[in-house]
Amino acid sequence: MKILYGVQGTGNGHLSRARVMAKALDRRDVQVDYLFSGRPKSQFFDMEDFGDFRVARGLTFVSQAGKINSVDTMRENLNCRWWQDIRGLDLSGYDLVLNDFEPVSAWAARLQKVPCIGISHQAALRFDVPKVGNTWFNEKLLDYFAPVDMALGCHWHHFGFPLLPPFVEVDDVSEEHGHDILVYLPFESPEAIVTLLKPFENYRFLVYHSQSPGSEVPAHIQWYGFCRQGFRRHLAAAGGVVANAGFELASEALTLGKKLLVKPLLGQFEQLSNVAALQLLGAADSMMQLSPQTLKSWLKCSSPEPVRYPAVGDALVDWLGSGGWQDSKGDSSQRLSRELWEQVSLPDSWR
Repeated sequence: MKILYGVQGTGNGHLSRARVMAKALDRRDVQVDYLFSGRPKSQFFDMEDFGDFRVARGLTFVSQAGKINSVDTMRENLNCRWWQDIRGLDLSGYDLVLNDFEPVSAWAARLQKVPCIGISHQAALRFDVPKVGNTWFNEKLLDYFAPVDMALGCHWHHFGFPLLPPFVEVDDVSEEHGHDILVYLPFESPEAIVTLLKPFENYRFLVYHSQSPGSEVPAHIQWYGFCRQGFRRHLAAAGGVVANAGFELASEALTLGKKLLVKPLLGQFEQLSNVAALQLLGAADSMMQLSPQTLKSWLKCSSPEPVRYPAVGDALVDWLGSGGWQDSKGDSSQRLSRELWEQVSLPDSWR
């Protein structure tokens, strides 16, 4: 079987899931080519798992001060390049396209009538899971941004639907420092992050951000450019995580039993819905704005018990190899979902 795997590259969450799948596919000796879109090739890092990958322009969004900038997003995407990428992508040598909310490979598969299976958190939002800010436009976006023949959604809880658990790969927790807090707020300005953290001198904040502050930061705030291995090491040892409301980092925090404080990217339907789900489960605290008062209260909270999710990537690759994706009725995917959730011991408060 030869597969093209298309991955949305606007955030690191899709990449994290793809890394889990890449290792599972490699263990089964499946021939895979990777296509990423949403940012320039120079802005991708730690991509060794994907070999000689390709990059297309695709579609993306523009944010400013922790909020989607609708005008700039529309201006950024009003071009013909993404359509040229779709028309120029030859899928004649592939048996299947795997797709993680990536528009170029999804639309190319539809035009060339190649089977396309979606694996994404966005696919879970097609079901009646907790959602905030849902509109007709958001529903159409989920349907047509990256259309697929079969959509497999993943979420922290099945919520009574045939969803998959998260695809998680984390380092073991060999030691934990309760007063070390990992901070990942990529949509906020460095100055706003420093202002938020500055009063709490009894904690050490490990901040990962693509930009550096314009002036020297206090000693209890340590600043890092993004490095996947360093990030994973700090995540495993930290006492808690302050982050945006993306799906994958929250999944990793839940798996490791880290207390979690999330601040969504305002205007993004998915992140607002993630906050709603986390609050319903009692799995995280949240703030709509960077709030020192909220942070102060959260720092005093205890950590939850870890949630042990199974090896979803390995199970999914086995399912693909068995031809489960050819079951148009969906019985096979429902059975896969059921078997995976039977391996999960959810916290009592989640039931």
